[in-house]
Amino acid sequence: MRLATIRDHLLAMPGSVESQPFGPDVLVFKVANKMFALVGWKNDPLTINLKADPDDAVLQRERHAAINPGYHMSKVHWNTVTLDKSLADDDVFELVQASYDLILGSLTKKARADFDARMDA
Repeated sequence: MRLATIRDHLLAMPGSVESQPFGPDVLVFKVANKMFALVGWKNDPLTINLKADPDDAVLQRERHAAINPGYHMSKVHWNTVTLDKSLADDDVFELVQASYDLILGSLTKKARADFDARMDA
C-alpha cells in the first residue's frame, strides 16, 4: 500500500487530524484528541500501529504474519501492521475502522457529545 492511499483514508475518517508529535518519522492520526493510528512512513514497507480490542489483537496476530504486537506501544491494546501487500487494502481499512471505533467508543458522554456536535456543525 502506498503512503498516499493510507494517509488519504485516515484523513477521510470524520474528525481525523494528522500531526507529528513524536518527530518527523511518524505520522499520528487522532480523533477527539486521541490517537487511533500511527504510520511509520519512512519504513520500507510502511507500517501502521492501530488500536485493537485485546482479544481481537491476539487473534489478528495469529492469523496474519503482517500483524505483530504494537511497536513502542502497549502490546495488549495495539498492533503493528506491516503494509507489505500480504493483507488486502480492504482488510487494512477494516482494521483502521476498528481502531477508530474503539477510540470513539472510549470517549466520555460529554466528549462524545462535543465530538458529535462538531461533526454536525
